[in-house]
Amino acid sequence: MHEVGLMQQTLDIVIERAEEQGATAVCSITMQIGDLSGVVPDAMEFAFEALTLGTIIEGGRLIIERVPVACRCRSCDEEFEPVSLFYECPRCGAPSDCVLRGRELSVISMEIPGE
Repeated sequence: MHEVGLMQQTLDIVIERAEEQGATAVCSITMQIGDLSGVVPDAMEFAFEALTLGTIIEGGRLIIERVPVACRCRSCDEEFEPVSLFYECPRCGAPSDCVLRGRELSVISMEIPGE
């Protein structure tokens, strides 16, 4: 379960940034996780609960924003969300290898008391 390692790295960064701002607690962390990231959101939530014990994030919330796959057709320039594993343009039927979104794995915000 590589999510534990990913979450530990994420928490290390968040704690460092929070402490740089003089925070003694973190209320929430918001992350974007793309459908193609290879990360299981439920596993990230489990790792968050386990790894925040005894830290300034203990009792805080992890908010996960799922990012669906979005592609662009190189033939007709249509942007679309594929409905299957074959990224076929719904307008012209051409296969697409141009993925615009869906690989994200990032912290987009953290909330500290007093903000």
